[in-house]
Amino acid sequence: MTVADRPRTTVRELLSSDGRHTVFQRCLHRPVRSLLVIYAISRLIALLAIWVAARYYQNPAGVGHLEPGLADMFLLWDSDWYHQIVTDGYPIPLPANPRTGDITYSSWAFFPLFPGLVRLVMLTGLDFTASAVLLNVLLGAGATILVWKVLSHPGHAASQPARDRLAFVAAALWCFYPATGVMLLPYTEALAALLITGALLLLMRQQYLWATVVVLLIGFSRGVAAPLGLAVLAHLAVRWRDDRAAGVPVFAHDRAKIAALVLATGISGVAWPLTVGYLSGLPDAFFQVQAAWGQRPDEGPFVLWFNWAFTERGWMGVIVMVGLVATYLALVLGRHGRWIPLEVRMWAVAYPLYLFAVVRPITSMWRFLLLDVPLAALVASVTMRTSTGQQVVRHWRRRAVVVVLVCIGGIFAWSCGLLPYVPWHVTPP
Repeated sequence: MTVADRPRTTVRELLSSDGRHTVFQRCLHRPVRSLLVIYAISRLIALLAIWVAARYYQNPAGVGHLEPGLADMFLLWDSDWYHQIVTDGYPIPLPANPRTGDITYSSWAFFPLFPGLVRLVMLTGLDFTASAVLLNVLLGAGATILVWKVLSHPGHAASQPARDRLAFVAAALWCFYPATGVMLLPYTEALAALLITGALLLLMRQQYLWATVVVLLIGFSRGVAAPLGLAVLAHLAVRWRDDRAAGVPVFAHDRAKIAALVLATGISGVAWPLTVGYLSGLPDAFFQVQAAWGQRPDEGPFVLWFNWAFTERGWMGVIVMVGLVATYLALVLGRHGRWIPLEVRMWAVAYPLYLFAVVRPITSMWRFLLLDVPLAALVASVTMRTSTGQQVVRHWRRRAVVVVLVCIGGIFAWSCGLLPYVPWHVTPP
């Protein structure tokens, strides 16, 4: 049979119900390629949103000239700090207020792995912006595949015949998270997403030594060791139960590897603060710098959020905030979360609560929640399945399209509403 003799799929067939089914089956048959195509489309949409922000929303005062352009948007906010780290390194001694002597904000609040990788890419001759964007595009692509891999893993999760479909759609929806544009900018979200999903996947596969390496790298890229540690403990608790039920020695042949992983998780949480303390000569330098940036976990967990909600809307604000958190936890722990692997569900519970406990109320929470990968899985489940969570509805494709369109609107809202920098109106992305 020649190429011309092969049957072709017409546009009418593709638009039909059977055609849509065929197209989706082809996507599932080649999930990596399909997800990379979806990821590329989401990058183009995010880039368009950033261009719109530059063209119509960026005030000239924020960039120092009268005609803000796309390139200006890649050196705003934290991007400028990473640029300083790459070009000038970390300042010694720590910057301090000349009148009070108090430690002021500086680049020491930013973890070193991402700027270190950017510097390596710059050895090719590319400048900072091009190197950071190229690096993040590649890291984001890898993270998208790992999101799919993590959610496809059947271990320690309720039986779900539609797992492949749910995982694929969840990974696709994650690409369209409203703050996804940050993975084009010189920020650490793409790197953190890659490392966190990689650590979870290695943990579920019981590849503890490789997980140890990744967890240590996380310690120099993001301060998320505490919630990740809870995911590790959840995994070990279930394995303990499974080993005892199977009548085999608990953690047989893996005890040293598990001990290394647990130790690495603890080290990951203090690696960069200890490094900052050693290099600066001030043991608590990292926390002083964080306090200068407004992060004050010493005031108590969740206190800043409750104060903010009450100040803004009174008791109604507190009730709404508690209601949103309770609804999210009910989704994670309920029927829409049972198909998600236990380790990932633990991350879904621990990471957002960790953010609310230690991070002050700030608009950057939108991009922080990009790392709450299971959120995309919950949205996929609510979109595709019945209220009982048992079956996939027949018209799930139409519902998924609506969700994607809403998310695209969110991408433009985030890019145009938070990304532009105006000196007298600070709303960091």
